[in-house]
Amino acid sequence: MKKILSILTSLAFCLTLAFNPSYSFAKKKELPDITHDGLERVSKPKSGADVVYLQPGADLSGYNKIILLEPNIAFRKGWKNRQNAQRQLTRRISDRDMEKMIDRGKDLFMDEFTDELENKGYPVVHTKGEDVMIVRAAIIDLNVAYADPNNLGGMWNKVYTEGAGEATLVIELFDSITGQILVRGVDRKWDSGGGYSWRIPRSQSTNIRDARRALRSWAKMLAIGLDHAKEEAK
Repeated sequence: MKKILSILTSLAFCLTLAFNPSYSFAKKKELPDITHDGLERVSKPKSGADVVYLQPGADLSGYNKIILLEPNIAFRKGWKNRQNAQRQLTRRISDRDMEKMIDRGKDLFMDEFTDELENKGYPVVHTKGEDVMIVRAAIIDLNVAYADPNNLGGMWNKVYTEGAGEATLVIELFDSITGQILVRGVDRKWDSGGGYSWRIPRSQSTNIRDARRALRSWAKMLAIGLDHAKEEAK
C-alpha cells in the first residue's frame, strides 16, 4: 500500500493544485479526507501541492495510451461585464465572442495536449483498452486579462495589462475499461507579467500564445506524472 501511494503521489508531483483564486492554507483543513466517490486525500504530496485526491490501491504504471476528452471551458462569473465596463462600445464582448473563444480554447487544448502527450510517448487513441486511460478536464474560472476575439488589436490601439490572466484546470483520470476514477487534481495558473507586461500588448495572437504555453505545461505535468509512476513501479 505504501508503494502504491508513492506511485500515485508521483503524479501529484505534477499537479500543483489550488481550487480557486481565494484558496488558502486555512481552507485545506476544511477538506474531507475521503471524497464522496472514495478518493483519499494525500496529506503531504512530494511536490508540496495544496490538495490531491487518489484512488486507494490504484496502479498508474500500466497505462500507456490516452483517450482525451474535449474539455469544458467556463469563464469567471461576471467576466464579460467587467471587460465591457472598460471598453469602447465598438470593442465590447458579446455572447457570441465568448462562444468563439471557448471553441478556440477547446481546439487549442486538444492540439497541445495531443502533441505533448504523444511527444512524451503516450499516444492519444480512440479505443478503450487495459492500458488506456481516459483524461477528462475542465478549464474553469477563466479570466483573460484583455480579450481580443475579433483580432482588433492594431498599431494605434494597443492595450497593456499586468499579465495575461488566470485559469484553473480540473483534471480527472479514469480507467477506460471500468470507468473507475483514479486521480482528481486541480491546477491554477496565473500570469503576473513578470514585471515586463508593458512590453507585450494584449492581442489575439499574444493571448493564443499564452494559452498554448499554459496548456503545454499542463500536458507536460500529466506525462511526467505517468513517467514517475512507471519508474516507481520498477
